[in-house]
Amino acid sequence: MNANIETNLEKNGTDQSAPFQEYLTFVLGDESYGIEILKVQEIRGYDAVTKIANTPDFIKGVVNLRGLIVPIVDLRIKFGLGKVVYDEFTVVIILNLNGRVVGIVVDGVSDVMSLNGTQIRTVPDIVASIDTKYITGLATVDEKMFILVDIEQLMNSQEMALVDGATVQ
Repeated sequence: MNANIETNLEKNGTDQSAPFQEYLTFVLGDESYGIEILKVQEIRGYDAVTKIANTPDFIKGVVNLRGLIVPIVDLRIKFGLGKVVYDEFTVVIILNLNGRVVGIVVDGVSDVMSLNGTQIRTVPDIVASIDTKYITGLATVDEKMFILVDIEQLMNSQEMALVDGATVQ
């Protein structure tokens, strides 16, 4: 049995015996993404934010969430996905990342899905210039591909320091 697991792991880069993990899926442009559901605190409609001077473009500003000042990061801007349009489908996913609360703006939330090792593949090394350190894998469900994002890695310490500096005021 272990030989089969090891053979499958070597063959496709996944551990097929891994337990199911749940992911919240969302859309950015034409692509579908997934983040671990355990990092999600809540999902809200997009509201106006208070802009903070001297922050990167992808940091839209902050909102007051029941007395807590929460920085809002627009992933569409961070990923360079072209023109950003805010409409009735635009939502903010409020995340709790090791006690740090941050919101991410996405085009829309799709579903919660359970994935196991047979559905998740490693990211191929296609082009060295593409930064894949925040991508944990690619999942295929019913012929649809999802990019699984390590949201904590994406919100790296340098960027979060900028966010912290913006919200101290």
